[in-house]
Amino acid sequence: MERLDCAVIGSGVYGLAAAKQYQATHPDEKLVIYESRPCLGGTWSEERLYPNLKTNNLLGTFEYPDFPLDPAAVNLRPAKDHIPGETANAYFKAYARRFGIDGLIQFNTKVIVAEHQEDTAEGGWVLTIEKTEELNTPSKVFARRLVVATGLTTDPILPTFDGQDTFGAPIFHAKDFSQYADTLKTAKSATVYGVGKYAWDVAYSYAAAGVPVNWVIRASGHGLGWVTTPRVSPFKLWLEKLAHTRLMTWFSPSIWSESDGFGWIQRFLHRTWLGQLIVIAVWKIISSDVIELCGFDKHPETAKLKAWIPLMYTATSLSMLNYETDMFELVRSGVIKVHVSEIEKLSPGEVHLSDGTTFKSDVMMAYAGWQQSPPVKFLPEGIEAELGLPHSRTDGEWDPDTGKQAQLIKRADDEILTKLPMLKDQPQFPNYVPITKQGGVVTNNAKPQTGYMLYRFLAPQSARLLRYHDIAFTGLMYNLSTLTTAHVSGLWISAFLDGKLDNNPSDIVADEDAYNKLQYQNYAAP
Repeated sequence: MERLDCAVIGSGVYGLAAAKQYQATHPDEKLVIYESRPCLGGTWSEERLYPNLKTNNLLGTFEYPDFPLDPAAVNLRPAKDHIPGETANAYFKAYARRFGIDGLIQFNTKVIVAEHQEDTAEGGWVLTIEKTEELNTPSKVFARRLVVATGLTTDPILPTFDGQDTFGAPIFHAKDFSQYADTLKTAKSATVYGVGKYAWDVAYSYAAAGVPVNWVIRASGHGLGWVTTPRVSPFKLWLEKLAHTRLMTWFSPSIWSESDGFGWIQRFLHRTWLGQLIVIAVWKIISSDVIELCGFDKHPETAKLKAWIPLMYTATSLSMLNYETDMFELVRSGVIKVHVSEIEKLSPGEVHLSDGTTFKSDVMMAYAGWQQSPPVKFLPEGIEAELGLPHSRTDGEWDPDTGKQAQLIKRADDEILTKLPMLKDQPQFPNYVPITKQGGVVTNNAKPQTGYMLYRFLAPQSARLLRYHDIAFTGLMYNLSTLTTAHVSGLWISAFLDGKLDNNPSDIVADEDAYNKLQYQNYAAP
């Protein structure tokens, strides 16, 4: 059996950064990157580049810290232009070449099983891999260390609708939009189902190509998130940079605020009545500015695209209007029609909504999100819970070795709401129905699961597994600084696998009180 010092699963934004950092700190070790697809880049890989795809970020905030993107080389203006998908893909290829990790990638190679070796002191993982374009027997390799970088946008959830067999037109997930790009020229009408930036992009692409669009937003869902222009306020402040200023972080409720050295400010803002009034006022001013800039309330159709939640709660669901033309004009002019309803059924060439509306459609993009658990089977059976990965939980599971105890959840909730009382008044969705239970829709691969329970979103918090230093996860968080986060995560993982962290979680497990606190803090993570 082939032996590796380290294996990285995935060659997307986070996988490339983790591999680069590991190779830089372990130049003499054997490292392999397994990529199930024929090209690197993950979300930004060639096969996923669809028409009009651009970064939410403006040029200057979408680059690894040690590999700046040259504006002159790509003919873009810093702080003014969004980066086209093709340019982003070329950038990641150049990054891999620059740091010598392009030759370490085994394309069309999928890791289907990772089995932990528990009968040895060193641990490690036996990986079962298969070549996705070859009909051969899966092979096995041993990896002393494993970095799982499959991310959160790998395994799509594609709903199936009543009557779909008779629809007679293509239905695809946003992940596969590039494969159906020819319908921009052939379709006479299109349907977009779902929310999120993918839905905005697909609706815009069809409408900009002159194809009428019916955009269906589930009335029983969580609704739309916030979209905005990249610059806000009368001063045209760069929103990405504004969100990273110390001042703005104080107005965002955070359970970790004490660690920034300004905990007293957050205590004032979020625990006193006067401070809470200030926080509410700040978010109201910003929200009103965004609504005015985008003109949501200037037309009844654009009003349907307003976010359903207060801006303070938007977290990382914030998206930018990065289109060549005014998307809202396409809505105002009726090229894009917005329906807040449910799809009741499909019939030949038609979509039927629960409010009685029926319209024709030659193609449909159905976006129901992504499976959150990695597309790898972990063994022995049940180790997902111990690793801290999403899994189907049964009653009475509360294994004390995994930290999944009901009292920890309650304790975490109580402390969060005590320190951040504003969060007691959270957005409510009285009409919410999980898509798995919605009439007219079947989602066989949308399985209710637990959330992630990882130390710093990167490592297992199980006392037993921490001792091995043989597995880490990356790419399981969203923020406005994706590449910077990927870079730092790679550094942290390399140090963690070597046991060189100053605040080493593996040392904590020897102290029962400290370990209990570590488990509890993982639950307290919002």
